[in-house]
Amino acid sequence: MEKITFCKSWSFLKTFTRNHSSKEWLLRQKTDPYVEKAKIKSYRCRSAFKLLQMDDRFSILKPGQCVIDIGAAPGSWSQVAASKINSTSTNKEIPTGLLIGIDLQQMYPIKGVTLLGNSDFTSPKTWQKIKELLNGRPIDVVLSDMAPNASGVKHLDHDLIIKLAYSVIKFAVLNSNVGATCLIKILDGNQNSEIENTLLKFYSNVKFVKPEASRSDSAEKYLLARGFKGLKQN
Repeated sequence: MEKITFCKSWSFLKTFTRNHSSKEWLLRQKTDPYVEKAKIKSYRCRSAFKLLQMDDRFSILKPGQCVIDIGAAPGSWSQVAASKINSTSTNKEIPTGLLIGIDLQQMYPIKGVTLLGNSDFTSPKTWQKIKELLNGRPIDVVLSDMAPNASGVKHLDHDLIIKLAYSVIKFAVLNSNVGATCLIKILDGNQNSEIENTLLKFYSNVKFVKPEASRSDSAEKYLLARGFKGLKQN
């Protein structure tokens, strides 16, 4: 049984001083129902419930799919996806999926998931590693919960995450199956309409989604793009 139940944000404790803000963060963790639910369900982080809620609403993940999880550490989204697409081959009566998780941080192993830790998704070398693992198989779902280290400057953090989001879109467009889905974390900001319009060039349906598990005071939201149109071949 999976015993690792930690959040990526726990690493921030190393840089916290004993000031008012760190005490507020600790209090919020203690009173957050999703933190406790994650422990009970053996998810590595509360963020698992964000993906679960979006999948319950939009049926993103299905058995047998090929899924890429970008910004995967500590692994809660991969835990959810592995179960949904049957990459663990737990159920022999339904198709077995393929799941690859990528993150700058190293990650503990997850059954049914090929993990690329210490890997910069924006690097061409990482893209090549992913393509080698895919072995020609097109992707059905690209998930990205990737975010830059927070600077505390709202417009800068927005600009940085949008830059990451465009790298996800480029990868998805070049490697996805027709009809595929792309789910990307972004932050509120002045470039949201522009990136939405970019996605609409390649996907039939694009919408902003904020799951209940996202904290109400958080600027994060997700862009859900469905129905990849494919690329025209010359």
